[in-house]
Amino acid sequence: MKTVVASLLVLFCFLFSFPALAAQQLEKDTIETSSGALDITFLGHASLLMSFNGKNIYIDPVTEFVDFSKLPKADIILVTHDHKDHFDMNAIEALRTENTLVVLTELCASQYKEGIVMRNEDVKIVSGLKIEGVPAYNIVHKRSSGFPYHFKGIGNGYILTFGDKRVYVAGDTEKIPEMKELSDIDIAFLPVSYPSTMSIEMAADAVRTIRPKIFYPYHYDGTDLSELLDSLKSQSDTEVRVRNMK
Repeated sequence: MKTVVASLLVLFCFLFSFPALAAQQLEKDTIETSSGALDITFLGHASLLMSFNGKNIYIDPVTEFVDFSKLPKADIILVTHDHKDHFDMNAIEALRTENTLVVLTELCASQYKEGIVMRNEDVKIVSGLKIEGVPAYNIVHKRSSGFPYHFKGIGNGYILTFGDKRVYVAGDTEKIPEMKELSDIDIAFLPVSYPSTMSIEMAADAVRTIRPKIFYPYHYDGTDLSELLDSLKSQSDTEVRVRNMK
């Protein structure tokens, strides 16, 4: 038993001493598009890296979840809203170069003092990438103060177009009426963390409304996703993929 414990301690120390190894263990999926492969790397919580045609697009990079010094520099950084588990100026500075374009909300821009401001319903072409702003907010779930966790008009979700594939990253939101207007979503990232975002029931309903070809639960913290997976078994036109996005 002592030998096993000692071996585990050695392994832990080895991984801790070489963060690059940890970066190499990050999960990655490849999606084929009409314009080349889209590689999606799952960085944890709500942090994603999407690599496409030589460009690296980070979404909500936060240093708490990964060592960005061991990852490629960013061509584009997207920030959904100002909460610290999504908006981390240290992560942005670690990833940016003089050519990096930072896309963020008006409130985040007021703190960061620069960047390309996106509002709900905006559509912009950023370094050749089509980006659409989508509302993200709470209707039902509120704090003890009575205020919603996320106010309407403050945060963004984003739809990114890679060739013939449309990728929806919802940001922090509940199931909202605007989701009925989304069309032709190939890949959807929806948050599942009650009460700040969606409950299991809300997330399942959102998937049935949006009908993406692939659904990734993300920002799910300690949520048990087994009930969600069960409730979507009959959703035959959507593939549910669970990756490490706690």
